[in-house]
Amino acid sequence: MGYAVVLGEALVDLLDAEYDGQPVYRQAIGGGPLNVAVAVARLGGDVQFVGSLGDDALAARIRAFLGAAGVGLAGAVTVPAPTALAVATFAGPEPDFRFYGEPRSYALLTADDLDVALVEGADVLYCGSIVLLDPPVRAAARRAWSIAGALRVFDPNVRPRLLGRPGALERLREVVAEFAASAHLVKLSTADAELLYPREPVEGVAAYLRELGAGTVVVTLGAAGALVAAGPDVVRIPAPKVRAVDATGAGDSVMGALIAELLVDGEPTDPAGWQQRVAFALRVAGLVCESPGGAVAMPTRADLARRFPS
Repeated sequence: MGYAVVLGEALVDLLDAEYDGQPVYRQAIGGGPLNVAVAVARLGGDVQFVGSLGDDALAARIRAFLGAAGVGLAGAVTVPAPTALAVATFAGPEPDFRFYGEPRSYALLTADDLDVALVEGADVLYCGSIVLLDPPVRAAARRAWSIAGALRVFDPNVRPRLLGRPGALERLREVVAEFAASAHLVKLSTADAELLYPREPVEGVAAYLRELGAGTVVVTLGAAGALVAAGPDVVRIPAPKVRAVDATGAGDSVMGALIAELLVDGEPTDPAGWQQRVAFALRVAGLVCESPGGAVAMPTRADLARRFPS
């Protein structure tokens, strides 16, 4: 078994909470790619996080959290900036994020910062999420993408609150098309698909990304499961029945589970193999939804065996 490189952001989430009858914010280590890396590690995979971290006490907590989770930090760099914050509010199980901090600590990785040997040696390379909106990190991701001899996986992980600038959505569509065209796997959510390609059914979005060149496309549908486009047909995989309390990190756990399986068995040779992998990933996500928090809710394989013994 080799290792995966996850390139993206790490930050601190501030989550709605209550203390002594008063509204407060609860700190949680977050960032979609960080969640992915932790999910891979919890499922037994060897994974390295590549990104920029601030120079404050919150960044030290992020490093300590990743280290305790078994995530390597050889490709992480320290930058002179306070750790970015994502304030999350809930109208239901899905969080709404607003981002704070300038300069954004997660957006300061450059192409020159990239550990080329680390990327070249990886068996799986993940790129995606909000860092691709920032030119320096986008350049680093492009460099990693071009030199990786690995399986390349991509997740746009769109955050609408960051698309307020004129032309931002159009530029993001271009970036998604660029990375998807040479990805072995693209994972996106229904919300991603609806924002990027409004009025297009999710089956059409999956087919379009495959036409661009993506090997396999997985679209998560929340409690309805996921779509898998790995052959001529788009197949729906149902989600397990769970008692959802918090969907934070569920989509990231699907990505992490798929990467963990790629590290164990490589790329499936037929659509049925991908469908089995996605069914496994949906069980991981279901278990994440039954616990509050994102990265802290990522399960182990033993946790899965207990929860889904069949």
